[in-house]
Amino acid sequence: MSVRLRLVILGLALLALAPAVAHVALALPDFGTPTSPYGQAVNALLPELRHVTNMVAAVNFDVRGIDTLGEECMLLCAVTGATVLLRGARGESGAERAGHVPGRPVIPRADATVLACRIAATLTLLLGVSVALHGMTTPGGGFQGGVIIASSLLLLYLGEGYAVWRALVRGPVLALLEGGGALLYVVAAAVPLVMGRPALENILPLGTLKDLYSGGLMIVVNAAVALSVTGSFGLLLLEFMEETRAPDHDSVPDEEGR
Repeated sequence: MSVRLRLVILGLALLALAPAVAHVALALPDFGTPTSPYGQAVNALLPELRHVTNMVAAVNFDVRGIDTLGEECMLLCAVTGATVLLRGARGESGAERAGHVPGRPVIPRADATVLACRIAATLTLLLGVSVALHGMTTPGGGFQGGVIIASSLLLLYLGEGYAVWRALVRGPVLALLEGGGALLYVVAAAVPLVMGRPALENILPLGTLKDLYSGGLMIVVNAAVALSVTGSFGLLLLEFMEETRAPDHDSVPDEEGR
């Protein structure tokens, strides 16, 4: 397909979308107009009904928990597709140990860099766990916490180098976190169905408002999202790093750990 033909198709698509975009833009309310009766109802009702103070978590994991389950499945499919594309000819049998091309210099890291990254990775990991655990009481939750935890893996790579990082970060473990989190979410939705109730109905004790372990079944769903997001983003990071792996016939084991 030529560049000119692509531009023509793009122009036609924009023309087709233009009326809908214009209609939505003209229908927007004036600045300052109250537009969130749903949000106001959530803020008024859910603290008493679900014993949580984070209304976003209450909506995502309870009121519209099925929507979040669909998003989890989409995340799983997206990571699977990206992994298949990134692996390419490497397939499933890639070595778990890093290699380097002979003659390519391995530049050592400064001790200050290693120490700073170790401290930052540890603090980032703890922050991610804290954000996930406090998802029912403060802004945050499993998704945000999972992304932060996965970010700590990148800091670990920056400090330790690829070989040591690759020895510590195992693909099967990340895959287990991703799949296990998604499975836990499905189980949380299925158990109420087995009991003759709606999917994801909150069947656990709700706890005490503003308590760390309030929210009932939302705690389980929040943990499932945290596990799945950590594994998903960790796998993506791992596969992008593996793109730098040298072909087997050109690489040798990296004994330097850098």
